[in-house]
Amino acid sequence: MAEERSSRKEERLGRRAGDFLREAEVVIYYTVAVLLAVTAAVSIASAGHMLWNGIVHWTMAAETLRVLDQLLIVLMVVEILHTVRISIRSHILLATEPFLVVGLIASIRRVLVISMQMSTLTKEGKWSADGASIFRSSMLELALLVVLVLVLVLSITLLRRYVPTPKDLTESLD
Repeated sequence: MAEERSSRKEERLGRRAGDFLREAEVVIYYTVAVLLAVTAAVSIASAGHMLWNGIVHWTMAAETLRVLDQLLIVLMVVEILHTVRISIRSHILLATEPFLVVGLIASIRRVLVISMQMSTLTKEGKWSADGASIFRSSMLELALLVVLVLVLVLSITLLRRYVPTPKDLTESLD
């Protein structure tokens, strides 16, 4: 009889602890979601400000890549926010596709930054040994980024093609 009470007490305590931790997890997810949303909003405002300054000062060509870079950051933040939203709803962190999409956006963003840097390197008109070295290393990085983009696209394609059903997910968790 005493053992039975003790085991019931332990069971209730375990349930309460599990409920508390589940609620704490949801609060943390919501906090992260709010911070990500604020970050996205501030980044959009910053991109809008850069775009406006480019239009007003007739420097749109110089500002275009910076605005695009800022907007790609917003897309990455929104993809992460999407993943957090899925995690809040399902209480399962199995959504890998948004992370692959963030990696893809980050890779494309880096390609654009390297392209912008190379265009300023070649515009200056003087070609030094340092410039040639920087150019070679940048071309190598671009080649690796292209391979990475292809791998990420292939991964996303395969993931979408062979998505497990919710029934498969619940069976694998049991």
